[in-house]
Amino acid sequence: MNLQQIMSPIRRAIDDYKMIEDGDKIAVGLSGGKDSITLLCGLAGLRRFYPKKFDLVAIRVDTGLDFDKEECETLKNFVEELGVEYIVEKTEI
Repeated sequence: MNLQQIMSPIRRAIDDYKMIEDGDKIAVGLSGGKDSITLLCGLAGLRRFYPKKFDLVAIRVDTGLDFDKEECETLKNFVEELGVEYIVEKTEI
């Protein structure tokens, strides 16, 4: 599946349900799984040509566990390549 095949249904849903207005800031909860990463990629691609301008931010919850450290760094680099703001919310769960 390519990016165009991802963006098409995302745009259709946004248009059908009037989900984005000019100036909106959309937060995507980034778990590191395929669903949240696919949504983030689709929205990042869509904002390049969508007629209503919106900001995009990826938010990741850092649970403080050791296995999260490498994954957080990988996600940070990926999100930065997309040109999306990246916020890590630290917590001790």
